Amino acid sequence: MRMDGSMLLQWILANEGLLWWLALGSAVTFIATLLVLPVLVASIPADYFAHDKRRVPPWPSRHPFIRVALKIIKNLVGIVLIVAGIAMLLLPGQGILTVLVGLTLVNFPGKYRFERWLVERPAVFKAITWLRVRTGRPPLTL
Repeated sequence: MRMDGSMLLQWILANEGLLWWLALGSAVTFIATLLVLPVLVASIPADYFAHDKRRVPPWPSRHPFIRVALKIIKNLVGIVLIVAGIAMLLLPGQGILTVLVGLTLVNFPGKYRFERWLVERPAVFKAITWLRVRTGRPPLTL
């Protein structure tokens, strides 16, 4: 089914409320990303990517219920950010950055290799180093 200009305009007018909510969510996510990203980058240990394998997270010593709850919450937030980032590819906002932040929160096989590959890109490493220096943290060791 092909959608012409008048059908698209009718759809937009019929879903105006939805589009406003999507735009508001996009703006909120954009601002939250700008505020939270420097904190997250500064909290990464300087030697985090210096190892061949991911270090054991600090959660194993916690009660199993708390550990599972934290994992579920972290993955749900990651999925929401991935979906919001995909929407922001069409709406105003930092879609690619939001998808990447979501991917860092979601657990999947090969995640550490993907994160390491991403951080090793010169432009990404330069941006992370700049953020860490601005927050008084040492650069990452690769």
